[in-house]
Amino acid sequence: MMTGVLCGLMAGALWGLVFLTPRLLPAFSPWELSVGRYVCYGLIALVFLGPGLRRTLALIDRHDLAAMVRQALAGNIVYYVLLAYGVQWAGIAPTSLIIGLLPLVVTLMGRRDHGAVPLQALRWPLLVAGLGMVCINVDLFTHTEPSAAADALGQRVVGVLCALGALLCWSWYTVDNTRYLKQHPKFTGGQWSALYGLSSGVIALVIGVVGLALFSGRITGEAGAASGRDWTLFWLVNVGLALGASMVGNQLWNIASRRVPVTLSGQLIIFETLFALLYGFVYGRQWPRPLEVAAMVLLVVGVVWAVRQHARHEAPAGHGQDARPLDHPHP
Repeated sequence: MMTGVLCGLMAGALWGLVFLTPRLLPAFSPWELSVGRYVCYGLIALVFLGPGLRRTLALIDRHDLAAMVRQALAGNIVYYVLLAYGVQWAGIAPTSLIIGLLPLVVTLMGRRDHGAVPLQALRWPLLVAGLGMVCINVDLFTHTEPSAAADALGQRVVGVLCALGALLCWSWYTVDNTRYLKQHPKFTGGQWSALYGLSSGVIALVIGVVGLALFSGRITGEAGAASGRDWTLFWLVNVGLALGASMVGNQLWNIASRRVPVTLSGQLIIFETLFALLYGFVYGRQWPRPLEVAAMVLLVVGVVWAVRQHARHEAPAGHGQDARPLDHPHP
């Protein structure tokens, strides 16, 4: 079990880097970041499919194609655009804490599925997580520079809404992906993950080509004109994310999810949020403020409590593997 925990921790450390990328590349828009990352991911997925590509593609019908397109958009491209806007406008801490509610939201979205937790059993975890949300938002909106109060306030509101949108996108993808794989067992988890990555890469490439044709010379990130646009760094970071966060991180998570009990499996997701916060505070060279600390504690407690409630209701049914809501790759 210790090996599983360590794999979960390393997966969280890799996934947490996703939240730092918009800060490392402020001269590029979130759409550019999303296109760059998923074009790289698509190429890596193509290599992964390799010799079995033709055989795997032969399994695909129009329903599979529709599922891949909607999941690639919701779970990868649009999700990452919203995450990047959230980080740029609200900050790493609020965005990572909001998206850290993923296990709780997934449980709520899948409450009508087999093995789901009754809403009554989640009332206290929801209350605790809700208090954490209040803390992080109070902190966010009480630390605005007086000289730029109006602009900063509006930007932060939009940033929080983008983070919430990213949370809903990824949560919806998780539920849809789990249901689809159960209904279509012809694909292995590895095949579907690679096809999902490949479809994300194709869609990202189309968006990139259209964007280049329409906005060539005008796609500048918020800080583009002031800081310059380092394309070498852009591609290095995106290749690193595609390989590290998407491929290696997902594989580590798959190992972890098979080696630890379901009660612990869901809780390991917390490592992503904690590492994102760590990277954000180190990058910003600051300690967390009291309300940020309170938000972290409350959100972690709320999510862990919800996962425990899920495991408690799941265990008597004897359907642990099928009912597991979090045994899936990360974006």
